[in-house]
Amino acid sequence: MPDPVVPARATCDLRAATPARVALGRSGASLPTRPLLDFTLDHARARDAVHAAFDAARLVAKLRELGLAPAEVMSRAVDRGEYLRRPDLGRQLDAASAEVLARTATEPGRLAIVIGDGLSPTAVHAHALALLKSLLLRLAAEDAVAICHVVVASGARVALGDEIGAILGARMVVMLIGERPGLSAPDSLGAYLTFAPKPGRTDAERNCVSNIHQAGLSYDEAAHKIAWLVREGLARGGTGVALKDESADRAPRRIGTASPGGTESGAKMSSS
Repeated sequence: MPDPVVPARATCDLRAATPARVALGRSGASLPTRPLLDFTLDHARARDAVHAAFDAARLVAKLRELGLAPAEVMSRAVDRGEYLRRPDLGRQLDAASAEVLARTATEPGRLAIVIGDGLSPTAVHAHALALLKSLLLRLAAEDAVAICHVVVASGARVALGDEIGAILGARMVVMLIGERPGLSAPDSLGAYLTFAPKPGRTDAERNCVSNIHQAGLSYDEAAHKIAWLVREGLARGGTGVALKDESADRAPRRIGTASPGGTESGAKMSSS
């Protein structure tokens, strides 16, 4: 067997700066044993994350410990297999869940938080609660943006938040959801913000804060970005391509102050 080919020093330095698979070396026409085994392990972790069970009941209990009153809903995907085969079903509430939300929508509110399993329930179990705790502090820090509803959704795709937000009458919905696992991050959480949610919204009408995990964006960094986007989205009346993330450069707008067009933005929010 030929000796493995060792990458040059500059390429080795690059490996130290990124978890991406670069400069793996080679042994003949194949990979060395160690990189091959690492790839196989990471691929198995990604597959496990996609197929992991979502413990919605435990998440609901933890949210109640935070003083929240979450509703639990499901999409039209009856099981994990159908969820993966039929993405369209993950974007629609089942009839019973729609009725549950309609009964809880006593009055419109500004902000609804939806926590969905997505393509990595592992990510939601690992990061959603810690991120939400940090986000609650950020939203309450200045011009208190109260959360009118919290929903835990099983079999969820990002667009499921549009129907949920529309039924609840929320001006904006923030969907915390497990992202498609990568070979270097099987537990990455994403946050998707949509102003005036309703079925049919496109990804161009959303903002996304992604790669929230231990080796990616921290909870505090992500919460800062999300809170800034929430305030600015409510003040400007839009998200997506209409709202550029300038959270690193500008102080957050106070909800209720004049918008760039000179109109007053928003009314006092109900805490129901």
